[in-house]
Amino acid sequence: MPYKLSATLKAHTSDVRALSSPTDQLVLSASRDSTAISWQRSSDSLQFAPEVVLKAGSRYVNAVAYIPPTPDSPKGFVVTGGQDAVINVFNLAHPKEDPDFTLIGHLDNICTLDVTAGGTIVSGSWDKTAKVWKNYSLTYDLKGHQQSVWAVLAVEEDQFLTGSADKTIKLWQQHKVIHTYSGHQDAVRGLALLPDIGFASCSNDSEIRVWTLGGDQIYSLSGHTSFVYSLSVLPNGDIVSGGEDRSVRVWKDSECSQIIVHPAISVWAVSSMPNGDIVSGCSDGVVRIFSESEDRWASADELKAYDAQVASQALPTQQVGDVKKSDLPGTEALNVPGKKPGEVKMIKNGELVEAYQWDNLASTWQKIGDVVDAVGSGRKQLYQGKEYDYVFDVDIKDGIPPLKLPYNVSENPFNAAQRFLLANDLPLGYLDQVVQFIEQNTKGVAIGTANEEYVDPFTGASRYRSTDVPAPSQSSQFVDPFTGASRYVSQPQSTQATSSTYQDPFTGSSRYTAGASVPSTPSAPSKILPALKMVTFKQANVSAMQSKLFQFNEALQHEISTSSLAMYPSEAKTITEIFVYLSQTTATPPRPSTPLNASHVEAIIAILDRWPPSQRFPGNRLLVGFCPEAFELSPTSSSSSFDANLLRQRFAEALFRAAEWDSDWTPPLSKARETNMLLVLRTLANSCEDEDKGKRTDADVDMDLDTVWLDKVLEALSQVPYSVLNKTQRVAFVTVLFNISCQGLRGLLDTSIRNRTVSLLDKILEEETEDSEAAYRGLVAFGNLAYAANTDNMPSLSAAQAGEISQCLQSLPVRFAEARVKNVCVEIGELL
Repeated sequence: MPYKLSATLKAHTSDVRALSSPTDQLVLSASRDSTAISWQRSSDSLQFAPEVVLKAGSRYVNAVAYIPPTPDSPKGFVVTGGQDAVINVFNLAHPKEDPDFTLIGHLDNICTLDVTAGGTIVSGSWDKTAKVWKNYSLTYDLKGHQQSVWAVLAVEEDQFLTGSADKTIKLWQQHKVIHTYSGHQDAVRGLALLPDIGFASCSNDSEIRVWTLGGDQIYSLSGHTSFVYSLSVLPNGDIVSGGEDRSVRVWKDSECSQIIVHPAISVWAVSSMPNGDIVSGCSDGVVRIFSESEDRWASADELKAYDAQVASQALPTQQVGDVKKSDLPGTEALNVPGKKPGEVKMIKNGELVEAYQWDNLASTWQKIGDVVDAVGSGRKQLYQGKEYDYVFDVDIKDGIPPLKLPYNVSENPFNAAQRFLLANDLPLGYLDQVVQFIEQNTKGVAIGTANEEYVDPFTGASRYRSTDVPAPSQSSQFVDPFTGASRYVSQPQSTQATSSTYQDPFTGSSRYTAGASVPSTPSAPSKILPALKMVTFKQANVSAMQSKLFQFNEALQHEISTSSLAMYPSEAKTITEIFVYLSQTTATPPRPSTPLNASHVEAIIAILDRWPPSQRFPGNRLLVGFCPEAFELSPTSSSSSFDANLLRQRFAEALFRAAEWDSDWTPPLSKARETNMLLVLRTLANSCEDEDKGKRTDADVDMDLDTVWLDKVLEALSQVPYSVLNKTQRVAFVTVLFNISCQGLRGLLDTSIRNRTVSLLDKILEEETEDSEAAYRGLVAFGNLAYAANTDNMPSLSAAQAGEISQCLQSLPVRFAEARVKNVCVEIGELL
């Protein structure tokens, strides 16, 4: 029986980039809309419904995987990765806004994930590495590829395959390469395990290859007409593939047995269910399920509507070949059967050119769209392992090879221009010229209807939006001051008929002739300042954290050389009380628990001072975030010498000692120290949140306490060379300063603390050239302090401070040409 549509799953608002379908009742999807969705099939229906919608990142989410159930999670875990460069793990049995685990280590977009039967996570990234995580800790760093790692596959618990934009596939035993497979002519995009044979791979070269693990290529599968993005294997051993040619293809015995055409340009992901059904995820934001079991087919009306939707789409000529309309046959050509599955035939139907594809199973020609003139190159280009709509040659000087300027039409031209200038060490004074060059030498993509405006930022391929997905509202405004997601929508560009000739920004060489575009005025965003709500880092799996800490302790006890470092019985009891409190406080809904006190803080300080660096930090940021009163409650009610101020100082000193704050900062820093630094910064960010402070009566005591604590924090932060921090650490670093600025809005900052915070923010924002999120949080912190200075709560800023801030307002929109950066700079300028 042929595969036919079974179910249509709609909830995502952008491209579905990744899928997992571990059971017949469960589908997991990840999307460019920054969410992952767990879809559950109802017991009495074929239909799926979103059971859990997870905020899996602040930017595009490109990968998803599934960890089978454990005693702590009878429904298993969802693993996601994306543009944030972090891996988030969510418990499906107890879903919540923050992930249960966050795995930090990648430096760039995470584009692929897989999980072993034992729960080991394998990830691949644009940073040219794959990483293996066991028990949510980094175990192996797989370094060896020369370009982005687009595909990973777990073969066994300690054996892994990786596919890369360097056109090779590598087999790893633990962290060592034991074989490299060469043969693909372009980036390797997907891998799938073939039992008793080896594995299959797919590539941007449009080919699927089948290999033995020993390195022999058994055969290749040809038929896709563009990039092949994803592979899966059906229970019967057949291969399923999806790609840029709008199709899912089923391969049986090395032959294409069926082509399932989709009403979208890109089929990003395919997955197989245990019952043999096929799941696809596409650029129109829709997840679809296809079945060869007739009792799971959609209704006749739904099948007819789907076929009509496919037939109504417009195809660029590059997908079906360039031909003259006058040379095409008429509709009578459809009476001649096709010669092979997937054969494409174009016919002339009046003034229209229509494309048909031969369906071998149904023995009919299926209309797959109307042929239109395409925009752009049609075939995307790789540059340094990533795909772009355009890769321009820019001549700088006679006799010197031209420089490469990569650009995707979805990008902000300012970002692309700045990246090009910095990468080639060119003056930023050329920025406007490069931007003009980009804008004048590219066209908007127009495939199908006017709503079809998606262009993927990772591959650059033109994207399709179906007419039943609503376009973003033109009145969308800023809501969250940190993500900026779905906040700004510019009006469509209108093209003038007048033609003009454009030139290279450096040499004046003629490059391209096209119509100039005139953008209309965007809608004004809502105000961001003052940003009152602090940002904290409270997500964690408390039970797993407790287990890990006591596992560390047991390991110390069983070694003669370290047994003296292990917890004393009284300490173990106190630490257990902390985790009981955290478990009850973080439960949904929270359960009442006995408050913690200074003795619990003292136990943490003792462990921080004794334990080895790699084992010091579990639980500290949660203690601070969920029980700040522990620092102010004496160990016993009869204690008369208790000094909360002194305890806070000692705790801060212990944190910094544990992270080796006074050691040399020359990179590279050890992994343990990098991790400890991140956790210190997150603990400090949590320590700034105290919602009850503004309600207390003894304001003088509060001010003294804050001043002592914050002065020590700022002194320590000022010692860190900002350039040694990675992106995640930078965001946490600036979040501490942002949370301090929120205290200023409440009138709780001493003037000296305010001034020191301004100086540190100014230093950071001068150095920040890469991470727009850190820059944006720093700007909002500046804005909060400027806002507070205009109220009765704080003295006004000095002329020197206002000058420092003004300098940042001029330089940052050039470095980070994002609407949110520009908007907050405008607001701060008005305050000054």
